[in-house]
Amino acid sequence: MEARAHAALDAGRAGLAASREAMAKRVAQALGLEAPDRAALEGAIAPTGPRAYVPVLFASSSMPLSQLRAYAVQLEPVGGVIAFRGMVGGMGRVGPMAKLIAQALRLDPGCEGPACAMRKVQVIVDPLIFRQHDVRQVPALTLIPGDPTRPYCEREEDSERGAHLVYGDASLSALLDEYARLGGKEGVRDVTTRLQRR
Repeated sequence: MEARAHAALDAGRAGLAASREAMAKRVAQALGLEAPDRAALEGAIAPTGPRAYVPVLFASSSMPLSQLRAYAVQLEPVGGVIAFRGMVGGMGRVGPMAKLIAQALRLDPGCEGPACAMRKVQVIVDPLIFRQHDVRQVPALTLIPGDPTRPYCEREEDSERGAHLVYGDASLSALLDEYARLGGKEGVRDVTTRLQRR
């Protein structure tokens, strides 16, 4: 009986260690600190070609949760990305940032725990992308021709960036209209074409 109890305890510890490792990897991927698991993202909308434009919404933890959730709903059908400059509580604390992301992406805001269904919107923590676009306030939107979700430590300072930056607390469609007005019609056309194909 004691041997079985020890075996069960050892199995439980091994299972817990494996779960912790898997969760740490998922958190790092969600925060843009590690390349995403391609198999897990099969259901997400991928850019259609090398010049596909990805909507990137610059956000902050100071924005109301309802606003972050509304943007997640609008960004999901076009394969958009939400970018944060830094972590809630600093880079030494992952928990508060993971909690904010989970709250913003949950389909059911009342759901708790790891089994909750999430929106297929990538979230990155990337100070470089903020600096490249000289983002001074949020929310702001740009369209990046390429993949903005690669870990920033793997990108060059002169990696592809959006041609324009649109500021304002407005719907995604209104932000895209303003982006097109500023001269980004090609990018807006690419994004809206993906939306129409859904």
